[in-house]
Formats: sequence, structure tokens, C-alpha cells
Amino acid sequence: MVRRTKAEAALTREKLLDAAENVFLARGVANATLEQIATEAGLTRGALYWHFKNKAEIFHAMLDRVRLPFQELIDELDEADRREHPARAIRLACQEGLKRLEQPRYHRVHSILIYHSGGLSELDSLAMQEEIANESCGMLTEYFQAVAQQGQLRADISPETAARLLQSTLGGVFHDWLRHPQEYSIRERGMEMVDTLLHLLCTTELP
Repeated sequence: MVRRTKAEAALTREKLLDAAENVFLARGVANATLEQIATEAGLTRGALYWHFKNKAEIFHAMLDRVRLPFQELIDELDEADRREHPARAIRLACQEGLKRLEQPRYHRVHSILIYHSGGLSELDSLAMQEEIANESCGMLTEYFQAVAQQGQLRADISPETAARLLQSTLGGVFHDWLRHPQEYSIRERGMEMVDTLLHLLCTTELP
């Protein structure tokens, strides 16, 4: 019975987060109310307060469902790729990240973060975006250091610069795509940019 109750609570929590995505996207985080989220989920405000105390807590939980830590994308790769072919590992991690961004949930939540999360004092969306970017750039730097150690990074480009160049490229194509998501595939456009940049940065072709 306890196990069933925990499962039901988990389903309720996910239903509330799904509803929050729709309400935040339609109204903006600052203008949305907890009652609107509960109504969208088909639940009472009491059920909502059992899981979340305010909109900021809901927002953070919603964002956690779609975060794409670069290390997690790397960890999904074959260990040999990570160890023996760090440049290829960077490419494959970027490819998987871009692929996930085309999924509706990832698209919705990142749109909310960038375009619809202002005006709520409890949230600093710019700080959150900065945290995500810094985390990604730090891991990219480590992998470009491995590329350099193998003699495959151009000598006149530091691993830190290479990481910032790739991070800026990915951020730029992502923001452009969020404004016009129906015009092209971010996975295809993004990988064109990633492959071009890695070709310019690396001294050998990727295996």
C-alpha cells in the first residue's frame, strides 16, 4: 500500500510539472498562478502545495527534468570513445544534446527559461542560464585538454578557447532556433556548425 501511495504521489508530481509547463509557456512565470497550474493538472491547490511551496520551486523542478549536463551526455558514450577519442566524444555528446532539444518538453522548458521567466523576484533566470553554460563549458574544457594532450588540437588554440568557441556556437544556434523552431532542425543545423568548428580546431579528422 505504501509503495502504491509513493507511485501515485510521483505521478501527481509529474502531472503538476506537465501542467506548469503549459501554464508558464502561455502566461509567463510571473503572471501564472498556482491555482491555474492546479486547474490545468485537474488537481486541487492542496495537492499542489503538498508537492511544491511556490512557483519558484515548481520552476526549478521543471528545469531539472530537462537539464543536459555535458558530463551525463559524455557518460552515455562508450568508454573507449571517451578515453581514446575525446574529440569524437565531444561531437557525439553535442549530437545527442541537440537531438534531445528537439523533443517538445525540452523545447517548451527552455523557451520558458529564456523568454517567459522574467518578473518573478524569487527567480534569477540569467543566473540559471549562466550556471548551465559554465557547467557545460567546464566539461568541454576538460575534454579539449584531452584532445590537446593527444596532439589533435591546433597549437595556437588553447583548450579553454576551444571550449568557449564551441559553447558560444551551440548557444547561438540554440537561441536562433528557439525564435524560429519550425524553420529548421536544430540537430541538423547545430551539427553542421559543430562539425565545421571541430574541423577548424582539430589537426586530424575525427575517427
